[in-house]
Amino acid sequence: MGCRSGSFDAELTAARVARVDLTPWPGVVCANAGRLPFADGSMDLVVANHSLEHFVDLDGAVREMGRVVKRSGSVFVSVPDANTWTDRVYGWQADGGGHVNAFTDAAALGSYLAERTGLPLRAAVTLHSGYSYLHRAHGGRRPRRIALAGGGCEWTLQAGCYLFRVLDRRLGTRLSVYGWAFYLGAAVAPEAPWRNVCVRCGAGHAGDWLRESGRAERWVLWRRYACVKCGTWNLFTEDR
Repeated sequence: MGCRSGSFDAELTAARVARVDLTPWPGVVCANAGRLPFADGSMDLVVANHSLEHFVDLDGAVREMGRVVKRSGSVFVSVPDANTWTDRVYGWQADGGGHVNAFTDAAALGSYLAERTGLPLRAAVTLHSGYSYLHRAHGGRRPRRIALAGGGCEWTLQAGCYLFRVLDRRLGTRLSVYGWAFYLGAAVAPEAPWRNVCVRCGAGHAGDWLRESGRAERWVLWRRYACVKCGTWNLFTEDR
């Protein structure tokens, strides 16, 4: 929902994928999230990945999610926490980023989603940021603002994200936190938040998987890994 071309390659799943967006886009169903053109209980999984903050008719969209998903199905929702430093930097860089809904309470939002969709909330997991929106490859209309944030260079983003993750672990800050992911119905949540997020494409990786698969390798005084999605090198941090 609200995905345009989507956050993942549909060819990676055997499922039949329907992408929905209000803006016409190749291969996308053009529809309002508050009036989905699908039958009741026709979906095994509904995904709203960083889209609820953009929906004017929030209540209608969430109710539609509950209507089209099977009672045995799953709903995945991710949203930014408007109280975080990462979201404020994003809003400053992108002139608000098109956000019309500000979420600040994970417990309240989780209860709201469960009530409106009719599916039980299984977990609410913290999401971390790689500040990929500051990468010079995504500079967009505000190159001067990107320059003030370190120029959007990969090495500055890598160093900054690593420093923020260390401060979060040692001082209890939330400098690397971006928002939450909610798992409802039959959805299975990760055991721990994924702290390793690519500075270029924003893809998250489980720390245990990176280490156990040998992808987290020694590099000078640290460990690093190559993003599975785009191949960019990132500094590695344990999730736990």
